[in-house]
Amino acid sequence: MTPMTQDRTLTAAAMVMVYAMVIGFTDNFVRVIAAEGGLWQFHATRSVMAWGVLLVLMRPFRLRLRPVNLRAVVARSAIHGVAMLIYFGALAFLPVAQVAAGLFTAPIFVLLISRFAYGHPIGPVRIAAVAVGFVGVVLVLGPEAMGAASIAAVLPVLAGALYALGNIATREWCPEESAETLLGGFFAALGILGVIGMLLFSLVPQDAVEGAAGFVERGPVLASSRFYFWTFVQAAGSLLGVGMMIKAYQLADASRVSVFEYVILPASALWGWLLWGEHLTPVAAFGMLLIAAAGTMIALRARQQG
Repeated sequence: MTPMTQDRTLTAAAMVMVYAMVIGFTDNFVRVIAAEGGLWQFHATRSVMAWGVLLVLMRPFRLRLRPVNLRAVVARSAIHGVAMLIYFGALAFLPVAQVAAGLFTAPIFVLLISRFAYGHPIGPVRIAAVAVGFVGVVLVLGPEAMGAASIAAVLPVLAGALYALGNIATREWCPEESAETLLGGFFAALGILGVIGMLLFSLVPQDAVEGAAGFVERGPVLASSRFYFWTFVQAAGSLLGVGMMIKAYQLADASRVSVFEYVILPASALWGWLLWGEHLTPVAAFGMLLIAAAGTMIALRARQQG
């Protein structure tokens, strides 16, 4: 690895850390949003807000929102959008821990796709790092994450595979695109899917239960200012966090960057403790140490190969 590649890997790792801290904070307030609104209205509203911010910042920050390769941007945006919908949709009938564990199989799929579809060498260190990180994820989420295996349980893993493919597409399909172009495409895809969901649930309304349990099946509602405030916080945080993640995947190889994504779990747990007083079990704390070790293995390897 050349010094420039080494620096890019470490810079990408720093960007993932920013992403994890920002998203870990904002995602802790999804419970507040879900108590009142629905998944589809949330995605549609957040996308409108995110695009509003992008348009306001476009001129002063000289943002480039026009795609170089429209087809590639649309394909990548659709893949990531569907991945997130499957992820949130699975929450309707599976435990949160199991869904999250399925999504965090993404780094494994990144390695497999990078190796067998694009012929990228992955090396034993990155394979070991993914394995260590995934064991850490399972320990953090608890034994229930791997239980209740069924056809439905495959859905979060499918979300992880699509999420991995979208991350690879960032570098392989969209190398000339700006981070803000890909960010805009991501929110456009989720916004369109959100509007489609709102229309469907308006035409065929469901008896959604009260509170966060009815998040997925709830159609459009007359929401309060609290819903819109925290949705805007989500939009602003996602613009910063996801933008950092996109840039990280543009700077370094996807199979390296994907391992650092495991840090989102410790970041979310930290914010959960600070905001809600939630505590970790000793086993979960050990799992977080394994997650940190996985990222450290990649960072040290980058230095040794520099």
